[in-house]
This record gives sequence, structure tokens and C-alpha cells, in this order.
Amino acid sequence: MIFDKLKKFDIVFDSPEVDSPPVFSSGDVVSGRVVLDLSGESRVESLKLHAEGFAKVHWTESRSAGSSTAYTQNYSDEVEYLNRREVLVQADNGEMSILPAGRHEFPFSFQLPEETLVTSFEGKHGSIRYWVKVKLHRPWSTVRKIKREFTVIEPIDINTPALLAPQAGTKDKMARAWYRNFGQVSVTAKIDRKGYTPGEVIPVFAEFDNSTSRSVVPKAYITQTQTFIARGTMKQKRSVVGTLSGDIVGARSRETWHGRAIKIPPVGPSILQCRIIKVEYMLKVCVDVPGTSKLCLELPLVIGTIPLHPFGSRTSSVSSQYSCNLEWLRMAIPEQPEPPPDYSSVVTEEEAEQRNNSVLPPPPAEDLSGILERPLMAFVQEFRFRPPPVYCEIDPNPQPLNMRPRCMTC
Repeated sequence: MIFDKLKKFDIVFDSPEVDSPPVFSSGDVVSGRVVLDLSGESRVESLKLHAEGFAKVHWTESRSAGSSTAYTQNYSDEVEYLNRREVLVQADNGEMSILPAGRHEFPFSFQLPEETLVTSFEGKHGSIRYWVKVKLHRPWSTVRKIKREFTVIEPIDINTPALLAPQAGTKDKMARAWYRNFGQVSVTAKIDRKGYTPGEVIPVFAEFDNSTSRSVVPKAYITQTQTFIARGTMKQKRSVVGTLSGDIVGARSRETWHGRAIKIPPVGPSILQCRIIKVEYMLKVCVDVPGTSKLCLELPLVIGTIPLHPFGSRTSSVSSQYSCNLEWLRMAIPEQPEPPPDYSSVVTEEEAEQRNNSVLPPPPAEDLSGILERPLMAFVQEFRFRPPPVYCEIDPNPQPLNMRPRCMTC
């Protein structure tokens, strides 16, 4: 039987890096070989290849239909992104192929869809995966199957006007406990742009005005929100991936951050174009007020894959400057001396109650036309030794003192 004669059955992708997993983006050609190693002559009916790509979500929730009746509600959905079939060996007019002993390689090649794909992703309630599966049919034998996954990275170029635009905001709150007011707390913050890549440092410019009779503690967080959507309902998983703590601001005093640095860890890029899975990031600048709820100002972030090119050509080869680092594909964060706090400690009580009761429809997706651009090959760079981006603390177009916002130094 061929089962006893089949010594090796494998799928090998053509990849420029032998020790790295293959990485592709929309429009790229995926090629490789199906390898059979036989110890003796064998008969084969067919050898078929099937390439697939899906985004899938699934979770369950407990429901009550009365005081003594409970049931489980299932939520699931999927979106197909890739479906390609190819026959590598096929019987001709009922005549089976006879393969002699030894190693046999059957090349395959197919092109990924030209329309925008979605970056590979693994989450708690869903995933986005791409794979190649091969089935070997033999007479009087069970079908042998083998499956190999490959990675898709849909590039997000942060060198676009929408992602290079500064982000700023102001928020204030009256600190009170029971029926007593302690005064007002306000926070004003600004970052130089919306788009960043993993490993970069975000300079945070902020002013904290504490008019209360108590000391407050300013902090900043980078949060990641994974949203899974099915049957008109959404499930979210929020986590803190980066933190920054400031000095205590005393009662009736003011504190200013002149570009305090918070580093982006090796997280996955933003996913904004999938109908059922979204990955979004936010910079939250917060003030902890003892005895009352937290004050938080949110500035949106987009985590991209193509880094800032302040002095070079945007069309230069990314692969020639950076090696491929796919650590973020499993959402793994390297060990840190102090782990980030739970997300529940970052949001205010009002935000937590509002978001726990949220239902669809979600806010409309942001128009990112022009942001997603496909180079010849998409790579995520190695940031371990990359210095922080260049930024300027001097306004190139200074305004008169009476025209400047009192909180901005850049």
C-alpha cells in the first residue's frame, strides 16, 4: 500500500528567508512545491491543492428565559477572502499515475486577489487565517491530507496626510464625592501624528490643570480594542499594551509634559477593513482623582507597517531596510518589568457601563482610501535597535504669545 511507502508528505513555500515564515500581501504570487518521498513504486489517483482564507468569529453567551430556564446563545460569522483550487496530479481516462520510488516535487503557483485582503490575526473570539491544503488520493487507501498556513500582511503606510495629521483634545471634569465638590480638573494633550509603527516612541505633550483641593496623578496608556461582530451583536476585548506614569500634581497647581515618551510594543497593525473583526488602538491621557472617577482624554491611533520616511523616498524598498518580525501575529508582548494594568483600571465608570451595554450598529468605519498601499512585498520591520523618530519642539510658524494655546509647547 502507498500508505506504507509514503515516507514524506509536505508543502514547501518558496520564501526568500529560509528560517522565516512566508509573508504575502494582496496581489502577490504564492508559490511552492508539494513533496512526496516514496520508498517504492506507488499508484496515485489524484493530488489536489486548495488555498483558502477566512475571517471567522465565534463566542457563546448565557441567556435566561425565566426563573428556572437558561440556555446558551451561539454567535458566529465568517468572511471568505481566498478560494483557489489546483489539480497537481489527475488520472487520465481512468489510468492512474504510477510514481517510482524516490523524491517527487509538484510545483504550484497562484495569485492572491488584487482587492485588499486583511492582515492575519489571532484573537480570543476570532481569527483571520490563510492556508494551503493538499489531498492525496490513492486506490484502496484513506485520503492523506496536509495543511500549511501562510501569513498575509496588508500594508498600512503611515506616510499619508490622514495619518500624519496631529491629534489633540481637551477635557475637564468636576471632581466630586457624594454632594461635595472638590474643584475642576482639566487635561489637554497633543501628539504629532495619528499613525505610528511598532517600536516607535510617541512624544506626548500635555497640560494638567488641577483646581481641586486634592493631589492628582496623571498617566497615559496605549490601549488595544479587539471587536468581534456576529448576528448584529459585538463582543469586545480590551487590553493595555503600554503605560506612562507622571509626577503627582498637587492641589491647585499645574503640570506640563514637554514630550513625555511612551513606547509602542511589538503589537499587530490596526485592522479596520474587515466586516467582522476590527483591531483599534487609542492613546488615553488620564488623571486619577482620589475619591472620584477617572478623567480620560482619548486620542485615536493607527498602527501601521510602513514606517515614517522623513528624509527618504516613500517608494524605497521596505525589505531592504528592515528584517521581518512576526512576533505580533500571536499578540505576544515581551516580558516587561511591570505589566500593564487591567483595562478596567483605565476606563471611567461611565465608559465601562456605556460600553458594556453597547450594541450594533458600531460607528462607521473611517475612510482610509490612500492609506492602504501595496508594495511589492509587505514586511514588518525589526525595531529592537531602531531609534525614536525625529521630532521638533520648536514651532516653525510661531504665533504671538497672546494667540498661542496656553497648553501647547509645540
